Amino acid sequence: MTFEDLNIIQPITRALKQKGYTQPTPIQQKAIPHLLAGSDVFGTAQTGTGKTAAFAVPILQKLYAAQADRKSAGIRALVLAPTRELAIQISESFSDYSNGLGLRHTVIYGGVSQNPQTAILRKGVDILIATPGRLIDLINQGFIHLHQVNFFILDEADRMLDMGFAPDIKRIIAKLPQHKQTGFFTATIPNEIKALADSLLNHPVKVNVAPISAPADAVEQSVYFVEKADKRAMLKEVFDLEEIETALVFTRTKHGADKVVRDLVKNGIPAVAIHGNKSQQARQKALQGFKDRSIRVLVATDIASRGIDVERISHVINYELPEVPETYVHRIGRTGRAGETGKAISFCAAEERGSLKDINKLLPRNIEVKLMSGFVASIPSEAEEVAPSNSRGGSQRTRQPRPATPQKRAFQRKRW
Repeated sequence: MTFEDLNIIQPITRALKQKGYTQPTPIQQKAIPHLLAGSDVFGTAQTGTGKTAAFAVPILQKLYAAQADRKSAGIRALVLAPTRELAIQISESFSDYSNGLGLRHTVIYGGVSQNPQTAILRKGVDILIATPGRLIDLINQGFIHLHQVNFFILDEADRMLDMGFAPDIKRIIAKLPQHKQTGFFTATIPNEIKALADSLLNHPVKVNVAPISAPADAVEQSVYFVEKADKRAMLKEVFDLEEIETALVFTRTKHGADKVVRDLVKNGIPAVAIHGNKSQQARQKALQGFKDRSIRVLVATDIASRGIDVERISHVINYELPEVPETYVHRIGRTGRAGETGKAISFCAAEERGSLKDINKLLPRNIEVKLMSGFVASIPSEAEEVAPSNSRGGSQRTRQPRPATPQKRAFQRKRW
């Protein structure tokens, strides 16, 4: 199937081809026809499935077709996103797909001065991409009016609720016209999401692609059991052994992310951290450096697990396992995208074994356990039946590795 088969107009298909997109992904195949037909859509899809184009393309096509009948200026499409990074990337996608259509869009988010944003809004835009907090601020100040919105997209709705945006979302919805077309996209469907969708959508078409329990088959997953104190040395060893073009490394805390960056830079590996304590300017600079390959490694907390849309990330490394199992799938979904392959490598200390057990329950099969020469940790009983492969070749199926001596661990830390 091609985008022409979906009745996408020639200016948009040409823009898509310039980006290298010739065949629609499953979420695009399922969602675009219904959105073009005017139906509300409830889409379940994880990051990396092509979700942004699934709603951006029909919005652009319908707004373009309606330009001749337009009687007054005003925002006609609103896309709500949970994070600044995701909002910026959605805006970039609209720029890519709308070349030559004569439609205007902008993105607004907090953490930066509102003056440049309000200057653009005064000139008038057709499409607004926004985070909830800044949108409400500018509505209250009279810079934004939503009474002409025909299309409303709520992206990553579950992430919105996780971040505490439910009251803001309800206030925004109350400002929208009753008659509008809505696209509602989420990776998971807890009860709160069901209730929100029921209150917002009108006889929606349900589109379900890539459930949360099924990470991309293109991602090769492995886990190393390791002493917590040896993780720093193991991370360096992974970079020595693996052919890593670009890597996204996840930690649980902001402090941990900064610490990992210092260690990597000390060993000659260009890396930066991205988390909530960084200024918006610093975060955008880090993302841009990661995109243009001037920065090889991005170390992130989970604020970035669904907000980074960078092509050809070769590795995701879980320096620390997430406490929420679904977050693991979102993390590793940053690699192995758009037909590419990727690797997801996890480190598991003794106190993280409960998290690993919960993650394995979520997956179709357990993550492969591997051993690395020079690093030893007792393998828990749940994993003893898994034949761990040695990353330097060979396998060890029955012999438990001897515990490392304190002297050896001290040597490893000193070497790092």
